[in-house]
Amino acid sequence: MPPPTNSSSDGYDIAFRLFLGVLAVVIPLSHLAWLSGNVTAWLTGHDLAPYQPTAALLHPDQLWPTAGETSLLVGARIVPIAALLALGAVVGVLASRHKTSGGGRKKKIAGMAKPKDIEPLMAKAITAKARSLRPSLKTAKHIDAKDTGVLLGNLQGTRHEVRMGYEDVAVAIMAPRSGKTTSLAIPSILAAPGPVLLTSNKAAGDAYTATLDARSEAGRVWSMDPQQIAHAARQMWWNPLADAKTLDGAGRLAGHFLAASVDASQQGDFWSKAGSNILSQLFLAAALDERPITDVMQWLAFPADRTPLDILRDHDFTAVAAQLKGTVEGPPETRDGIYETARQYAAALLNSQIAAWVTPQKDVPEFRPSQFVTSTDTLYLLSKDGGGGASALIAACADSVMRAATTQAERAGGRLDPPMLAILDEAANVCKISDLPDLYSHLGSRGIIPITILQSYRQGQKVWGDAGMDAMWSASTVKVIGSGIDDPDFADKLSRLIGDHDVETTSTSHSESGKSTSVSMRQERILPADAIRALPKGTALCFATGMRAAMLDLRPWYLEPGADELSAASARASKAITARAVAKHAPGQGDYGTAA
Repeated sequence: MPPPTNSSSDGYDIAFRLFLGVLAVVIPLSHLAWLSGNVTAWLTGHDLAPYQPTAALLHPDQLWPTAGETSLLVGARIVPIAALLALGAVVGVLASRHKTSGGGRKKKIAGMAKPKDIEPLMAKAITAKARSLRPSLKTAKHIDAKDTGVLLGNLQGTRHEVRMGYEDVAVAIMAPRSGKTTSLAIPSILAAPGPVLLTSNKAAGDAYTATLDARSEAGRVWSMDPQQIAHAARQMWWNPLADAKTLDGAGRLAGHFLAASVDASQQGDFWSKAGSNILSQLFLAAALDERPITDVMQWLAFPADRTPLDILRDHDFTAVAAQLKGTVEGPPETRDGIYETARQYAAALLNSQIAAWVTPQKDVPEFRPSQFVTSTDTLYLLSKDGGGGASALIAACADSVMRAATTQAERAGGRLDPPMLAILDEAANVCKISDLPDLYSHLGSRGIIPITILQSYRQGQKVWGDAGMDAMWSASTVKVIGSGIDDPDFADKLSRLIGDHDVETTSTSHSESGKSTSVSMRQERILPADAIRALPKGTALCFATGMRAAMLDLRPWYLEPGADELSAASARASKAITARAVAKHAPGQGDYGTAA
């Protein structure tokens, strides 16, 4: 038979709580009865009663002896009870909203970074860092927040802004509709102090339309839209062969066509490498002779054409010419297979509307990356998902801009000032730069700030392979993880990176001598994988080098000051896209892609 337990203390606890509950009801109800009774007496022409809330509740006929029974019932009973119930309902609703939204903020998670843990990303430290990185700010008395770094959000449950500095490089992994555009891409573009590059596969209702007007006030806007995502008039052209006058430059250009056509796992086979080599040799010949890139398609159609061989020899690239000749004069079945592979990679150049963006155009200005990186201009690079050769041109242009920025930074003493922001949205679909993981190791130190936005970690692995994506992840000084992570392995990896924390466990036992309580500590994941998968929209995890993982409240542009003007501008730009699309497809209309 178990020993008897002493339950007297439990009875005292229950009685005390009941007493407090009665007080919580009686005190406000008595005051409401006195107040409501006096209001009723005043309205009915009777004398007001002195301050006696208890009597008003228990004996209202003594305080208002001349009032009728009906008046007392309504004024000192029904109205106070109704008011108290209504007040309780309001408090309940507000408490419920505060619980679900944290009063406008999310509930803090125990074990995540506190302000002191990520101090280098806070206002004071990030401002001091900006002064040391940017010579133009060293003597400034006041520095605007946008000049100090890219806003990532607020530390959850606080007003502390978290920013990545203008020497950081970032990877953002965020599922669709998780805030990657509204809370990261658009605010970053709007606040950028220098040139901005954006790649995207959307126009209407996206970063393009939301920032177009604002960035046109900062500098010139360039839009490269070979597949008519925004149905933009062709008001620029860019020469992809400008950087192809060396074997390395030509190889990089060919590599973009290769990466746009096949996944990383297929790029090492014989036909892929041979087709890429032929393209690089022909790109080199066309660049050396200052020909348009479309001439390469003519040479691919007729392998016997000796023009590229002669050009390479005339410019002392005899070894390259010998390699090209060996392929041309090799076994016909092998040669034809190699050339056909190359034709498929560069097939987009057969489309005259696409080729027009990368060949000289009369009365249309040429986009020059070397000039762009010293300006405050904006370059929008638009391409469809799976755009093949068209997305190769987008990747090549973005790569050319970043390399021009690197060269300019070296000329300027090591860094660009102001820095250049490169938002590579949908990078795995429209901007497959093969060695982007390698570039991450030094771009930040040059004042070139890339933010590569992916929908999942596996998407990056498909483009850059396991080793490449791991290298990019490791080289990124800031990682932002939004809601919608459905990869269990990746979610578990993030959970392990966030770590464990001590949780206090209380146990109670009963004995003949009474109740005893003991406290012990155990280790528990701060954020388990299932919680990472269920991250609510509007929040994101932030991993910064050498700091604890932080939970952020995102800051979408439409909740910031000036959102109404931006919304109106975005609506106008989207409406203009629709109008251009309708006009383009109207009967009797010609190519809308010509210069306006």
